[in-house]
Amino acid sequence: MSAPARPDPRKTLMDTTSPVLVDDLRASTQRRTLIVVVTSQILGGAGLAAGVTVGALLTKEMLGSSRYAGLSSALFTLGSAAAALLVGRVSHRLGRRTGLSIGYLAGAAGGAGVVLAAVMDSLPLLFVSMFVYGSGTATNLQARYAGTDLAEASHRGRAVSTIMVATTFGAVAGPNLVEVMGDLADGWGIPVLAGPFILSSAAFAAAGMFLLAFLRPDPLRVARQLQSEPVVAGGEVPPEPDRDTQRRGILVGATVMVVTQIVMVAIMTMTPIHMMDHGHGLGQTGMVIAIHVAAMFLPSPLTGMLADRYGRIPVVVAAGVTLLAAGILAALAPADSVVLLSVALGLLGLGWNFGLISGTAILTDSTPLATRARTQGSVDLCIALASAGGGIVSGMVVASSSFAVLSLGGGLIALALIPVLALNRRQAQAAPEPARAGTTS
Repeated sequence: MSAPARPDPRKTLMDTTSPVLVDDLRASTQRRTLIVVVTSQILGGAGLAAGVTVGALLTKEMLGSSRYAGLSSALFTLGSAAAALLVGRVSHRLGRRTGLSIGYLAGAAGGAGVVLAAVMDSLPLLFVSMFVYGSGTATNLQARYAGTDLAEASHRGRAVSTIMVATTFGAVAGPNLVEVMGDLADGWGIPVLAGPFILSSAAFAAAGMFLLAFLRPDPLRVARQLQSEPVVAGGEVPPEPDRDTQRRGILVGATVMVVTQIVMVAIMTMTPIHMMDHGHGLGQTGMVIAIHVAAMFLPSPLTGMLADRYGRIPVVVAAGVTLLAAGILAALAPADSVVLLSVALGLLGLGWNFGLISGTAILTDSTPLATRARTQGSVDLCIALASAGGGIVSGMVVASSSFAVLSLGGGLIALALIPVLALNRRQAQAAPEPARAGTTS
């Protein structure tokens, strides 16, 4: 006798009458979602990191001054802010597949515009294109939410980490291809520093088309359908936090991510300029940024496990302490020491990783499914606006004082995470209990 056929994950829940089939639908859709989004993150990571590595350098070259070199970072961060809101709203209405695809394709158009601006030596086109290019950055970050839509509450940290660690492969390769893409661009008669944006544009376009083709069924739509039906695992709908807990949890999660983002962006933006001004080549600069980006994403599985097993709060504290250490080391490192700068930027990436994963988990724990995508987009808007300010101020601080002052100041700002947690401890800890050993998703 043949074994019964497995349910089709594309089957609507209205046709499903068994809790077992509902569980199978949730699990199979979650597995497919993770595979598809992980693949897109590998592509998107290359697009994100390659452009970030030389964005400030290209702006400095075209402006002829380092004072406003941080403007490029600010512009694509502002663009990512607008895109975060747009992607969140589109995802809320049409699902993750449509929202993420539009964001990546817009980023691809922006990357192509940066290349054209460099060829034409057009600052207005550069600024507009950097703004649009930010869409790819926003989408790359918002993809982490797609992994949480169908994840169990006690496994959300690990779901976020699975998505983020995939970015490592493309993000580390991107900066190390700076020289290769520069040589390729030079051979085509394109300014060397515009070369990495050729890679960015192609990578973002590939990520967007892949999601558009394969992110089916849409995880957010399936999650909403599962919640709306009375037939769920155990026969009960999991309770959601009360409104006061939701508001405070959203505030805590958003604050954690805003602080970690602004510190990371400010120091990272000026590191390539600091190194180039002290005689380091493009290859050494790319290597330091590659180490930084690897530390941003590679530790994600460990961070997710810690956030789920021991709670979100200890990981947030670790973020503040690690960012402080990064700022102190970057400030004290001799300008000619690639090793110490690499360690400092590695710690900077690790602190950001701690903050983003724990903050994302707190935010998702505190947000009802019906408004989750829209709220996530709004919070990412705040994150992007805050880091835009960091990008602008970073160049001004270095021009008026030094890279050491910028780094030390950033580390001290990270300590703001501690009083935030002290003031909101009870609400932040209202998240679901960490998973115990042996628990499965």
